[in-house]
Amino acid sequence: MIILQWSKVQIMCLLILIYVGTIYIKDGNNLNRITHKSNSNYVFDALFILSGIAVFFDGLTACTVNFLDKIPRIVNLLAHLGMYISYQIYVVLLFLYWLSVTSGMPKKMGKKVLCFLPGIIMAALTIGFLPELHFVEGKYTNYSMGVSVYSCFACVAVYCITTIVIIAKRYRYISKKKIESLATTLFFIVIIMTLQIIFPESLLSSIALIMVTISIYINMENPAIHGLEHYHHEMVMGFATLVENKDDNTGGHIRRSSAYAVLIAKNLRKSEKYKPLITKDYLDNLSQSAPMHDIGKIGIPDAILQKPGKLTAEEFEKMKEHPVIGGKIIQDTFGHLIDDEYETMAFQVARHHHEKWNGKGYPDGLSGENIPLCARIMAVADVFDAVSAKRCYREAMPLEECYRIITGGRGSDFDPDIVDAFMLNTDAVEKIYHSKIHFD
Repeated sequence: MIILQWSKVQIMCLLILIYVGTIYIKDGNNLNRITHKSNSNYVFDALFILSGIAVFFDGLTACTVNFLDKIPRIVNLLAHLGMYISYQIYVVLLFLYWLSVTSGMPKKMGKKVLCFLPGIIMAALTIGFLPELHFVEGKYTNYSMGVSVYSCFACVAVYCITTIVIIAKRYRYISKKKIESLATTLFFIVIIMTLQIIFPESLLSSIALIMVTISIYINMENPAIHGLEHYHHEMVMGFATLVENKDDNTGGHIRRSSAYAVLIAKNLRKSEKYKPLITKDYLDNLSQSAPMHDIGKIGIPDAILQKPGKLTAEEFEKMKEHPVIGGKIIQDTFGHLIDDEYETMAFQVARHHHEKWNGKGYPDGLSGENIPLCARIMAVADVFDAVSAKRCYREAMPLEECYRIITGGRGSDFDPDIVDAFMLNTDAVEKIYHSKIHFD
C-alpha cells in the first residue's frame, strides 16, 4: 500500500509497457516466421527495455524519497543515480534511434564520438555532483534537486535540439510518417518536461518516457505495419515477375537490376553531393520502386516482347510506349498503397528510366539533371543487366564488354556521376551478377 501511495503512476506505466511489450514480442515473432528474417530495430529494442528500467528506478525513488528518516541517504542517492543514468542513456538511445531510421548511423569514428559526448559529459556531472543532491519537502511529495537533476534536463535539451537541427537539414528527403512521428515524440518530451520543471513535485518524467516509447512503437515499429509493407513488397515483386514472364524472363532481371540500382545509390551516398539526398528512406523507396520499372510492358503485345530478331521501326515505337503505360499504372493502381514519396519515385522510375543524359531518350526527351535521380540510377542498372543477361534475341555479352557499354555512355546516355558510382565497386556488381539472383 505504501508503494502504491507514492509510485502508482510508475506502476501503471510499467504495466502498460509490459502489455505492449508482450504484443510486440508475439507479433514480431509471427512476422519473423513469415519473412524468415529478423524485422527488429535493435536500437528500438534497447530503448524499449531501458524504458522499463528507467521507470522502475523512477518508481523506486518516488517511494524512497518520502522516507528520508528511515532509508539511509546512500541508498536514496544510489536509487536516484540509477534513475538519472537510465534516463540519460534512454535519451542518447532515442537520438540514435532517430538517426538510424532517417539518416542512418554515423560510420566515421569522430561522428560516433560526437553522438555520445554530450551524454557522457552529462552523466559525469550527474555522478560527480551526486553527493550534493538535496531533497525538498513538497506539498504532496518530496523531490530531489541539484546539479545531477539539472544535468538530466540539459541532456534532454541538447539531444532534442541536435535531433531537430539534423532532421531540419534533410526533412525534404524523409518520409512524412517519420517526420510526424518525430514531431509527436518531441511534443510529448517538451510539454511534459516543461511541466516537470515548473511543478517539480509532479514526477511526470515516467509518463513522458512511456508516451514516447509507445508512440514510436505504434507509428514506426509495430510488426503489423511491417507485415503490411512485406505483403506489399511481395505483391509488387509478384506482379513485376508476372510482367517479366511476358518478356521471356523469370524475374531475374527485376531482382538483379534492383540490386544494381541500390548498389549505385549506396556508392553515390559516399559523396558530399549526394549524401543529403540519398537517405535511408530514399534507399528503401528505391528498393521498392526499382522492380516496377518495366511494369508498363504488360501493355505491350507478346509478339513484340518475345520477337527473336530486331524490332521494326513501328514495333520499336510501340515498345517505347511502355514507360508511359507503366507510369499510368503506378499512378492509378500501386501508388496509393504506401505513401506519397514512394508513389512519386515509383512513377519516376517507371516513366523515365529510358531518358538519356543528352536528351535523346524517351518518352519525354528529358536531359541532364531534369531527369529524376532515381531514373538516372535505374537507367544504368537496367542497361547493364539487359546486356549482361541472355535474351530471346541474343546471348549474354561478356562482362568486360558490358562495362565498356556503360562507360562508353558516360556523359551521353548516362549521368557521369552515376557511371562512376557504378564502376566504383565492380566486385560488388559481379557478386550480384553471379549470385542466386541470377537465375534467368
